[in-house]
Amino acid sequence: MALVLDGNGTMTVGNGDITGLAAGALPSTVIGAGAVLQVVQGLLTTQVTTTTNNTFVTTGLLASITPTSSSSKILATVSGTGYTSASAVQGVFTLYRNSTNLSTYGFTLAYASGANLQAGITFSYLDSPATTSSTTYTLYFTLSNSAGTVYFNSQSAWGQGTSTITLMEIAG
Repeated sequence: MALVLDGNGTMTVGNGDITGLAAGALPSTVIGAGAVLQVVQGLLTTQVTTTTNNTFVTTGLLASITPTSSSSKILATVSGTGYTSASAVQGVFTLYRNSTNLSTYGFTLAYASGANLQAGITFSYLDSPATTSSTTYTLYFTLSNSAGTVYFNSQSAWGQGTSTITLMEIAG
């Protein structure tokens, strides 16, 4: 099998196949900062609720990723639905990395008057975990400033849906 370098940055390998490269074999200096190195996704297909006031509890929506470099960033994107049980019920959602809450204030689903509220919950968070160990990102939620119930992965009278968390390792 011939290896041909043409002097213009192009390399041709015999029949076009390159084998023997292990995952993560190319450093980010070769790939370039900002390149997506890996993608993982977690799904939740059941409805979960909380009546806990001002204490975050897990929704069960999570995914784990093992960064290939400690300089990598992790882009976490959450997509799901939330529902409140009555007027003035406020739900707060936040993202945890392992046991660390990544948001001081969380992401709020609130309704001030009238009846209940159903809404999409979608947000992204760019994290710098500075590790090459397996890292788990989990969506948590709580009831805030009221009494009632907050539902996640709910479509109200239509039953539960499917919520996702997608993690992308970005070369640093």
